[in-house]
Amino acid sequence: MIDLEHLRHNPDLYRKAIKQKRIDLDLTVLLAQDAAVRDLRRQVDGLRAERNRISARVAAGTLTRDEASLHSRTFSERLELAEKELKGTEHAFAKLTALLPGLPAPDVPEGDGDEDNVELYRRGKPAVCDFAQRDHVELATLHGMVDFEAARQAAGSRAYALLGAGVLLEQALLRFAFDLVIGRGFTPVAPPLMVREQAMFGTGYFPLGEDNAYQLRDDDLYLTGTSEVGIMAMQAGRLLEVDKLPLRYVGMTTCFRSEAGSAGRDVKGLYRVHQFQKVEQIVIGPNDVESSRQAHGEILQNAEDILQALELPYRVVAVCAGDMGLGQVRKNDIETWMPSRKAYGETHSCSTFHDFQARRLNLRYRDASGQKHYVHTLNNTAIASPRILIAFLENHQQKDGTIYIPPALRPYLSGRTAIQ
Repeated sequence: MIDLEHLRHNPDLYRKAIKQKRIDLDLTVLLAQDAAVRDLRRQVDGLRAERNRISARVAAGTLTRDEASLHSRTFSERLELAEKELKGTEHAFAKLTALLPGLPAPDVPEGDGDEDNVELYRRGKPAVCDFAQRDHVELATLHGMVDFEAARQAAGSRAYALLGAGVLLEQALLRFAFDLVIGRGFTPVAPPLMVREQAMFGTGYFPLGEDNAYQLRDDDLYLTGTSEVGIMAMQAGRLLEVDKLPLRYVGMTTCFRSEAGSAGRDVKGLYRVHQFQKVEQIVIGPNDVESSRQAHGEILQNAEDILQALELPYRVVAVCAGDMGLGQVRKNDIETWMPSRKAYGETHSCSTFHDFQARRLNLRYRDASGQKHYVHTLNNTAIASPRILIAFLENHQQKDGTIYIPPALRPYLSGRTAIQ
């Protein structure tokens, strides 16, 4: 899951990362388990080698079958006990190593949560209006775009249903972002939305993220919160050729998230819901830090270009170590201005993992000299709805209640300049 040799030679780096990411893991215990596993493997290998030597002596006629039988019983018992102990120790060790984090990049800010994220820059300015602005719930209701009551009757809390112009607007936003990313060389993928536990583990969502995933217990499957999971899990076990890298994929899927731990937060409207639509960018590249940094900038720029074309004010923040996921090396969030919140709200996340996911998925490539390396992986939201609807409706509302449509989106709405 991580390079154990690197861990053994640089334990302080991992102690720091464990502390930065607030992970409940005692590295001293893990290293002791590592030593125990290696010692037991040596014992097991020695016993197996001795058993093979006895078999060779019997075959050569230098040991009688009665003597061999006595030796065999003795070694079989010792080997069985040693193998059983090794299996249990390896299992305990694997549970600990599953909690080892990817090391944050040196320039990642320190901090405990999103309140410690560092603003890097802003693009666009929130409009100054000479009228009382409506929030997105009022605007969507005014235009018959949403039905909360009927949806919650059907599906419970945090449910919603888009209607009429709401459906058309959401589809226009998704397709605009999808087409922009495809136009920049990304291959569209419609991946599975129900995946095995190994897919969630391989992409770093398990362990620690189980509470936010919906499980289909009878089928031992999970609903994904991003197309990244299905797309990346489809690559598991592959050996790529270096001249095929980078691979660029984009998925547009329905996503699911239980929002565990958010009881009572953002219960009104479309900000925090269980079901949503997302266009996600995925990059699989060479094991090179500078190439990964460049790819991170490219997919972040794609998301910024989408927001700029939609004429929405936003800011980009550097996510602090305490607000990062287990495997993330670097992360930027884009927060779009939402007038009703009088604040910027998170709409996009851009993450670099280096080889964290690749090791879990056993995804490698062969370089020009024939050597094998784990790939680097990255992902970034191109657009996600319905959260983007909040920013779009509230920023583009006019005094008479109509919703302005920016030129970039008009071809996706039959040329309309406004939603009346």
